[in-house]
Amino acid sequence: MADLLTVVPARGAAFARRLALLEARGGRTDATIEHTVRAIVDDVRRRGDAALFAYTRRFDGVALTARTVEVPRAAMERAAAALPRAVRRDLELAARRIRDFHRRQRQASWSYRDAAGALLGQQVRALDRVGVYIPGGTAAYPSSVLMNVVPAKVAGVGEVIGVTPAKADGIPTSVLAAAHVAGLDRLFRIGGAQAIAALAYGTKSVPRVDKICGPGNAYVATAKRLVFGSVDIDMIAGPSEVLIVADGRATPARVAADLLSQAEHDPLAAAMLVTPSAALVRAVQRELATQLARLPRRAIARRALRRHGTAFVTASVAEAIDVANRIAPEHLELAVARPRRWLPAVRHAGAIFLGEDSPEPFGDYLAGPNHVLPTGGSARFSSPLGVYDFIKRSSVIGASPAVLRRLGPAVVRLAELEGLDAHARAVRLRLR
Repeated sequence: MADLLTVVPARGAAFARRLALLEARGGRTDATIEHTVRAIVDDVRRRGDAALFAYTRRFDGVALTARTVEVPRAAMERAAAALPRAVRRDLELAARRIRDFHRRQRQASWSYRDAAGALLGQQVRALDRVGVYIPGGTAAYPSSVLMNVVPAKVAGVGEVIGVTPAKADGIPTSVLAAAHVAGLDRLFRIGGAQAIAALAYGTKSVPRVDKICGPGNAYVATAKRLVFGSVDIDMIAGPSEVLIVADGRATPARVAADLLSQAEHDPLAAAMLVTPSAALVRAVQRELATQLARLPRRAIARRALRRHGTAFVTASVAEAIDVANRIAPEHLELAVARPRRWLPAVRHAGAIFLGEDSPEPFGDYLAGPNHVLPTGGSARFSSPLGVYDFIKRSSVIGASPAVLRRLGPAVVRLAELEGLDAHARAVRLRLR
């Protein structure tokens, strides 16, 4: 059997070509998809519920009305009660740990008086209403519900609304239960681009929100991009990725298992190993073949590894960290001796996992930090989803006659410098 990881030296033309291939994953918007989504978004904006229900019937095969589009709160409560006791305890444990972590991200309003006597500060307020998209594809992801809803509730958002595609056989019990455990306020049986449009613009049945977050397919991602500006969004998420920096003492079986944990997500997922040890690469290749054969989602994982599975061979761990910073991965594992020693050298990563006993799936479910992370190199400039995504800040400025006497003349001169006479006059009036 051929090796599953493409081995590339971490320098030269081959390295540059491989980086370009990895960066191109899922980065382009399909023109046909955008044309379709734009038409759906515009239609829902114009016709509201009529368009929303028509698209739900067309794409999901479910006939909705204003009375059936919303999931009763009691259904979420019943779903939580129906779960096996151990599963419910696990969901509650995850929610508690996520809540505890995100409480530390809260921000408070603040103010001070400067030397001139002006009162200056910042008022922090939570958003009024947030919409969370809950995917409804081939798998159910209750963890996604927790990771999006809990931080919004911790931030103090007035109302958190969920949307998930309608299905003839109903919404998965695990998703309904997670919605209850997370404290979701309302849940609607709508999905796709039409759900994003309904959240962005509002319909008679679905209230308009201030921000939309949550993962989705290419149609959902495109819709989020198109409505941005009318409403805020969390990010445009790309395919999942993990990069493992490992030294020669790393355990091949663990490294292979963690690479597969991302490869099974999506054929476009990227599983990357960066190491100075060629022997480790060979051992990991053997482990991947062995473990892949036992994986239920092996067809997806194999396609992902064939397309984007990569082993970059470096001269040292320090160079491996440099490669990681260039890629700016969603998940970065430091499978090295004394991982905290290398932490200050990491500049760009969505989440950093310290040591072989900190596998990426621990972060996916209940470590506490959010698993909604920047992908596709965007960790160079963006951060994990958090409480700070569900608040807004207003500047507070308070002056007095004494403050204006001291600072006003400079304001007048600066306004005149820019040719804005009315600005200057508004201050000059108060200086007479």
